[in-house]
Amino acid sequence: MADECFGHPRLAAIYDPLDPERSDLDAYLRIAGKFKARRVLDIGCGTGVFALLLADRGIEVVGVDPARASIDVARAKAGSGRVRWICGDATDLPSLQVDLATMTANVAQAVTEPQRWHKTLQGTYGALRPGGHLVFETRNPAGRAWEQWTRELSYRVTEIPDVGPVESWVQLLEMNLPLVNFRWTYVFGADGQVLTSDSTLRFREREEVESDLITHGYVVEDVRDAPDRPGREFVFLARRP
Repeated sequence: MADECFGHPRLAAIYDPLDPERSDLDAYLRIAGKFKARRVLDIGCGTGVFALLLADRGIEVVGVDPARASIDVARAKAGSGRVRWICGDATDLPSLQVDLATMTANVAQAVTEPQRWHKTLQGTYGALRPGGHLVFETRNPAGRAWEQWTRELSYRVTEIPDVGPVESWVQLLEMNLPLVNFRWTYVFGADGQVLTSDSTLRFREREEVESDLITHGYVVEDVRDAPDRPGREFVFLARRP
């Protein structure tokens, strides 16, 4: 099931305005260009930001996400008709034969259950053409990102057109590595409604991810830093032989 920040219609509608700076996607666009990808599967596409950037470049895109509210936001955007949207996940995909599959941002870490993670890797493998690539990122546990998840460090007020001011902050709930639980709180100034979204991320070590990829038949071609977050993220480039 999707977290409320993606699955609740009111929260999905403000997801983009609350996080408008998406320079993290630039590296994925460069990778798509390097591989000359013509067909891309965007796993955990959310509100469709990356899928539509790809479509703008003439790439055939399939965006898949379990959150119906986020898919609805994506479908309402200009140019959305160029993307095939699927409400679901990577464990049950049609035959796609894509050149590239991606999991940007926290998508890989949000798949917390080991069995579902393995099914995700298996399903993605089946969606790739032979020679196709899977690229995704995951936070380096050594970076201890959860130490920044406090109200004091994250509190902000965002003025959103047609919505009004929205207060938001994150708080750590529980850390039991490799799992970390946290809660986002949103307060809508227009009517005072308070909504929360609880999330869990799994912090995998590099060696664990590499082993999982190899187990499912991938060749691990590279593990690199995220260019905008050096030392804090692993970016995995794996290939279906």
